[in-house]
Amino acid sequence: MLDALSDKFEKILKKLRGQGVLSEQNIAEALKEVRLALLEADVNFKVVKDFIERVRQKAIGQEVLQSLTPGHQVVKVVWDELSDMMGRERAGLSLNPQPPTIVMMVGLQGAGKTTTCGKLARLFKSQGKRVLLVAADPRRPAAGEQLSALGRDLGVEVHRHDQAHATTKDVVAICRAGVERAREQGFDLVVLDTGGRLHIDDELMGELVAVKAATSPHEVLLVADAMTGQDAVTMAGQFDQKVGLTGVILAKVEGDARGGAVLSIRAVTGKPIKFIGVGEKLDALEVFHPDRMASRILGMGDVLSLIEKAQETFSREQAEEAQKRLTSNTFTLEDFRAQLGQMNRLGSLEQILGMLPGGQKLKSALEGEKPEREMRRVAAIIDSMTVRERRDHTIINGSRKKRIARGSGTNVQDVNRLIKQFLSAKKLAKAMTGAGGRRQLAQLMRSM
Repeated sequence: MLDALSDKFEKILKKLRGQGVLSEQNIAEALKEVRLALLEADVNFKVVKDFIERVRQKAIGQEVLQSLTPGHQVVKVVWDELSDMMGRERAGLSLNPQPPTIVMMVGLQGAGKTTTCGKLARLFKSQGKRVLLVAADPRRPAAGEQLSALGRDLGVEVHRHDQAHATTKDVVAICRAGVERAREQGFDLVVLDTGGRLHIDDELMGELVAVKAATSPHEVLLVADAMTGQDAVTMAGQFDQKVGLTGVILAKVEGDARGGAVLSIRAVTGKPIKFIGVGEKLDALEVFHPDRMASRILGMGDVLSLIEKAQETFSREQAEEAQKRLTSNTFTLEDFRAQLGQMNRLGSLEQILGMLPGGQKLKSALEGEKPEREMRRVAAIIDSMTVRERRDHTIINGSRKKRIARGSGTNVQDVNRLIKQFLSAKKLAKAMTGAGGRRQLAQLMRSM
């Protein structure tokens, strides 16, 4: 996500940080590069022009030029302006104090709207909310079945026209009935999955306007494909003009290396990005934080989001137990396998590195590597061991290694490598918690 832009920003700002004294000339040269980087990222031209002018005015101010660390001050200016461009504060969903909250989802066909409805339902179900999904796209034969399948996977109820309205395909009636059911049965959130189209047409827009008038939704959210860049921004403007939006959900952000839609949509339409889709799985939906996104773009990482993901994945008791076993030297291959499983639930290694300060460099170092495939191989090797072997690696002799290798579809060298990695992890934990930990940790990292 935004890798190319982040790389360019990091190089540009590194030059500025390395200069003891800044002049208007070298600030102007840096801003030329920033302007080019943003345009190459498919950011709206007018947005880029306004952004560069605001940064220029602040960066050549006396307070920055005479600062003890002018390069760092310019970085702060750029971060501030990027955050402002994307909305500064997170928008989130406006929940009705008297349930249900009605969320109307709109968008073009193929943008991932139905899947995003499922992601939104999962997110709020995990927060203890009762969610009702309404299949309001009778024109696409598979739409209702797709939403029903998502509902079954999530344990969420789905309202369909072929259940309550067997003789009609009136979208307004379907939505009205779904909202009424949500009120009667005490649902907290009702999500209307309206029909998408390949092109924006008057018939579709008229239908959406009618649904909005009949159901009075608290949120009208556009699901836009981030990979379409400025087309997503243009489409958001058209939907807002004809239907009236309260926000945008950008889908497929994980595949958008340029970032034009993420950076432009708020500035052009005035509508906030409320969520971003960062993968195909139903848990791959994140609340959008403009300030955190600005930090990611500038290579500063997003540790707060990583902590939040970790808190969702691990309980406090699990974390304390893992720490206790690591520090008491009772950490086993069984524990190692459990930790790998929990890491997988955090997301891909690439996503995790993207949230760490300086993570771009680590991602570059891993280019061409397949860490997820290696983790699956490690899991297969450990799964091929007996319970006793997982709990006491010292009994794993040559014949046992051959059996484990055959069972996991690997070779003895792979088994040896795993045991070596496991022992290194134990040393790392000991180095971090023992006396003189920082010095031992530095020595261990150099050797690794």
